[in-house]
Amino acid sequence: MSDNPAEDPRTGDDVSRDGPSVREYRIGELARAAGIPVRTLRYYQERKLLPPPRRAGRIGLFSEDHLARLRMIGDLLERGHTLEGIRELLSAWEQGHDIEAVLGVEKAVTTPWSTETPVTMSVDEMAALFPGEIDEAVIERAVRLGHIRIDGDRVTHWSRRQLDATVTLVRAGVPLAEVLSVSQELQRSMDDLASMFVRLITRHVVARLAEEDLDRLTEVLGQLRPGARLSVEAAFARSMDRQVRAEVDRVLGRLAGPAA
Repeated sequence: MSDNPAEDPRTGDDVSRDGPSVREYRIGELARAAGIPVRTLRYYQERKLLPPPRRAGRIGLFSEDHLARLRMIGDLLERGHTLEGIRELLSAWEQGHDIEAVLGVEKAVTTPWSTETPVTMSVDEMAALFPGEIDEAVIERAVRLGHIRIDGDRVTHWSRRQLDATVTLVRAGVPLAEVLSVSQELQRSMDDLASMFVRLITRHVVARLAEEDLDRLTEVLGQLRPGARLSVEAAFARSMDRQVRAEVDRVLGRLAGPAA
């Protein structure tokens, strides 16, 4: 009886008394199995997204694990991940973390906090909202601050709610240029506040749970979202109450004149 392995007619794999052998691919075969060009596969190798193949002389032989890795990369690319982000995810996977748990954390972290609805209009329509307030300098400043973007003769404001609030302020008599100045200062304050929250959560939550339970970390991060919003809204409302009351008292005191 020959010791040479026979071919399984169903799969084309070599078989022996111990069962099917491990399937291996040359680089062209692996690329075809994964449905990608060879040059893409080589690029993934250069970016360290694939472990090196087994060497048989001058020939590199890839395994089913390489094929599974390529399919995972394709899935992650379709989800919108960058290659650098995929490399980091795969690194976490190689360190023993479940890839779905890692993706759950990433989704919890990167899901946009903003739920604002953009609004698009013509330049003339925008000018009609702010009569006598729109000129080239104001438009350039609004673009620079990220409030609007220009595409030909169309203008898109990032938030319908903020646009409505700005219109209300201007119609009440506040110059548009002053609204933009306050908006710039407000954004700086919000950036500082967001940075503070991120540091707080990273130090006390992420650092503790990342090594223990990624599913629990995903859950906690989801719970923190509404809490962070409510904290900011409550603090701002309280500050407005104090500031408005102080200003009203000052104005009323001035109207009343000096005490007799």
